Amino acid sequence: MASVIAVVNQKGGVGKTTSTVNLSAALARAGFKTLLIDLDPQAHSVEHLGVKSISGETVLEVMLSTKSAESATVPTYLPNLWMLPANLKLGQFNQYSPVGRQFALKEALNPTFRSKYDFILIDCQPSLSLLTLNALTASDKVLLPVQAEFLALDGLTQLIVTLKEIQSKLHPKLQVLGVLLTMFDKRNKLSGEVQAELAKNFGRDLFKTIIPRSVRLAEAPSFGKSIFEYAPDSLAAFSYLEAAKEMIEKMS
Repeated sequence: MASVIAVVNQKGGVGKTTSTVNLSAALARAGFKTLLIDLDPQAHSVEHLGVKSISGETVLEVMLSTKSAESATVPTYLPNLWMLPANLKLGQFNQYSPVGRQFALKEALNPTFRSKYDFILIDCQPSLSLLTLNALTASDKVLLPVQAEFLALDGLTQLIVTLKEIQSKLHPKLQVLGVLLTMFDKRNKLSGEVQAELAKNFGRDLFKTIIPRSVRLAEAPSFGKSIFEYAPDSLAAFSYLEAAKEMIEKMS
């Protein structure tokens, strides 16, 4: 049965979608059947991979129980990688859903559906919303991408507090898979200082692999490609392959 991993940060611009897409692509390249769920109304994961839903069904219909997760899932251009897409209408779930709908996604990802995949990665909204809450209650683990800036450390501290509250009230088995440092610039002293601070506070929870700041990573979405197709020989591509390997090791 698939391991479900929510990629979460309450702060935007930390490489959350970039990491979700490229880690999913790396897992698929390694032969793992992988599903990427875009749970952000901005639908940037959908845009990044150039996915089109022929039927028009999205994760919103799945969470409203009008469609099944299986019927709304679409293939990407990559073998072994599928997507449960989103669009702007997904924001309606935050606005109009009644209290008590924090388990809608978990109910949709039933054991029969999860058994079709090895990994399910969820690209979350960059805020603590009902959608993010659904991602967390549906997941086994949480991956926390953090930008190599000091302000990002404050956001991470707040997020850890939120996760502990969710663990105590809604999902006791939820665990942190790790903290992934992104947008690292080795020429910048600040990046090294942030890395040292994360290592001091998170120890083994901090991924050994570091994702560099990269123009290629920024360009890839405009071509509808992962970094492995757009710039396969880049340091960014190598780094995400290594991060995926480390993620698999942490899951075992």
